[in-house]
Amino acid sequence: MQQGWISLHRKIMEHPLYQEKRKFSRFEAWIDLLLLANHKDNKFLLGNELITVERGSFITSELKLMERWGWGKSKLRSFLEMLENDGMIVKKSDRKKTTITICNYCIYQGSEMENRPQTDYKQTDNGLITDTNNNDNNVNKNIYVEIIGFLNEKAGTNFKHSTNKTRDLIKARLNEGFTINDFKTVIEYCCKEWKGKVFSNGKIGDSYLRPTTLFNNKFDERLNLAKQNKQATPQPNPTYKPFKDDWE
Repeated sequence: MQQGWISLHRKIMEHPLYQEKRKFSRFEAWIDLLLLANHKDNKFLLGNELITVERGSFITSELKLMERWGWGKSKLRSFLEMLENDGMIVKKSDRKKTTITICNYCIYQGSEMENRPQTDYKQTDNGLITDTNNNDNNVNKNIYVEIIGFLNEKAGTNFKHSTNKTRDLIKARLNEGFTINDFKTVIEYCCKEWKGKVFSNGKIGDSYLRPTTLFNNKFDERLNLAKQNKQATPQPNPTYKPFKDDWE
């Protein structure tokens, strides 16, 4: 099998071959989801509500996808359920919209040119949605500033929000569907559990209160621990013994 990948521009959806009236295969539907996903965090006007849709996500409706792919409701729901069960997407629905998030979106579009100005238009049942990509850099910067500022305040650190490694870690977690409040919950929990304590390896817990440790692939575990222990009464423990490899 050949290795490597190709860049597939969204303009391919404007080609007559792509727009040909047909029933999509499941593979075509999956590629279509990748093409529909936003390549940057965006703010959208949905009716009278301004909402934020993160990179790797997009707003749609079951009716729109059924019409787009030439499918019935049962086939659509079974397909989306299969993708969810396989960890390929996350789907959230309410009365106004359905939001689909591509899991590990950065793997599919990791090297996409992020500085290219672009304006897209999307239609939903509730009216026109306008993509405001021109403001993406400001939106992203505000997210980094808020998260790292909160970390510095709680941990007494002085990390920069502008470093590429820190931003990549934050973006990776956001693409997995985590929110700014989730970041704050993890930061507060780890500061409470680690700060001023000695780990079983002899190191001070404060040294692990850093983005590379807090926002790595154990983020979901820490978030769940934080929620489980939110109401727990702290017990004195001068020598803190976290789970094995908890800090790395």
